[in-house]
Amino acid sequence: MSQEPGERPPSGAANPSRDGDGANQDSPCPRPSVHAHGAALCTGRDVRAQCRAGTLDRPTAGLAPGYTQANLVVLRSAAAADFEAFCRANPRPCPLLEITAPGSYEPRQTAPGADLRTDLPRYRVYHRGVCTSRLKSVESLWDLDFVSFLIGCSFTFEFVLLEAGIPVRHIQEHRNVPMYRTALPCVPAGGFAGPLVVSMRPMTPDQAKAAHRITARMERAHGAPVHIGNPAELGITDLNQPQYGDAVTIRAGEVPVFWACGVTPLEAIMHAKPDVAITHEPGHMFVTDLLDRESAG
Repeated sequence: MSQEPGERPPSGAANPSRDGDGANQDSPCPRPSVHAHGAALCTGRDVRAQCRAGTLDRPTAGLAPGYTQANLVVLRSAAAADFEAFCRANPRPCPLLEITAPGSYEPRQTAPGADLRTDLPRYRVYHRGVCTSRLKSVESLWDLDFVSFLIGCSFTFEFVLLEAGIPVRHIQEHRNVPMYRTALPCVPAGGFAGPLVVSMRPMTPDQAKAAHRITARMERAHGAPVHIGNPAELGITDLNQPQYGDAVTIRAGEVPVFWACGVTPLEAIMHAKPDVAITHEPGHMFVTDLLDRESAG
């Protein structure tokens, strides 16, 4: 994955082992989890349990099929109002699922009993707009002034695409989804500003039409594609060099299809330079208890 300007080398820390939010290993997946490793990861609870135990360290695409996945942003309360305004001004890349009360790490609306400090596979920590570390837990960094934002994710609609016979190439190739910084500016709010980031999935033109129809109704998972076809129209010069995630194969007869992406807030954080911010590692999402059909607008 490409490294952002000013980013320092990653560092890691192991999760503490704790009880609670355990996986139900006896329940079969209603829809089989795509290339899950080890125990079946059928539900959001299953994924969160492995994250909390420190045993899951990979992108969450294809896991917990049928469950809503979410991007995470954590800021001090002084920056929260401006960031909320940024999200509401840019609903395609930043569809808000939940905002926690200051100090709370439990997302009571989307996953009661979960812990946002430990229940993602990997986190990024930013200081004044610079990514200073990548961790598997942020429990030791938690502050009673932190406000958490959960933002919809396009991984939510991928199993719906698969069930419709539309391929999802990064799942097929066991890679992270490719994400690109565009030349399209977001609507600024306070100090938060920056370019739209998009995710890309290659497919045939007919599949792209079907994907547009399917995802258009899933507004809380970014909705319909923002662009189909020539990446240069978005200011993207090389599909083999995503700013986030991994490049994937584009086969003959396929076109790139671009969706607004919840990594857009990372660009806004780098612009706003708050004293501290915590986010998910791109592609390593928080998996909620909401079902994918609940992402319809």
